[in-house]
Amino acid sequence: MSRSERLLELIQTLRRYRRPVSGQTLADETNVSLRTLYRDIATLQAQGADIEGEPGMGYILKPGFLLPPLMFSEDEIEALVLGSRWVASRTDSDLSRAAANVLAKIAAVLPDDLKPKLESSNLLVPPAWNDAKDVVDLSLVRKAIRNEHIVEISYVDAAGAPTERRIWPFALGFYDRVRVVAAWCEMREDFRNFRTDRIQSMEPQGKRYPRRKAELLKAWRIAEDRHLQTNTDNN
Repeated sequence: MSRSERLLELIQTLRRYRRPVSGQTLADETNVSLRTLYRDIATLQAQGADIEGEPGMGYILKPGFLLPPLMFSEDEIEALVLGSRWVASRTDSDLSRAAANVLAKIAAVLPDDLKPKLESSNLLVPPAWNDAKDVVDLSLVRKAIRNEHIVEISYVDAAGAPTERRIWPFALGFYDRVRVVAAWCEMREDFRNFRTDRIQSMEPQGKRYPRRKAELLKAWRIAEDRHLQTNTDNN
């Protein structure tokens, strides 16, 4: 276990206690000697952790301490790298740049013993197979969802028939082959899922739809679950 991981484990152990805990108990739980435990406590205090106590009195981490971003375990680093690589290869250019920026910011604050793990992760994301090409800019779709704005779209259905829809987009799903906008369709008066590669144009209407997106998302999930259950029962 690296020193950074050991300090992270000590912080997480302290978080579990609401009353002062002895140094020996902390040393036993983190599998270090009492001398190393005292040294690690001093290191965390120097880094800003609000740990009160002293040898023989016990230690407690005061509420409100935020874990600094450099305190990542190896598994957490691999999760961040894998997720960022997936975003970089499966989303729009703005999100791809944001993913690269996140990794750069993390690398800037990681201790030296963890930086190589960030840069040399062996968890790879292959290119998307049969990746559908989008006509509309997905960053505009995300902006409409973020602002809870009504949009009008020109859409081509699975049969190739064109249609005009006025929708309330509230979620964007990134699948391996396609991306899908979940929305309330005013024409159908119901939820519909629209593949982004079939959206030929999109015009924001500049006004918010009358329901909150969190409410729409919850209702959509219930409807999707009901639809899935119905199909299962009919099989």
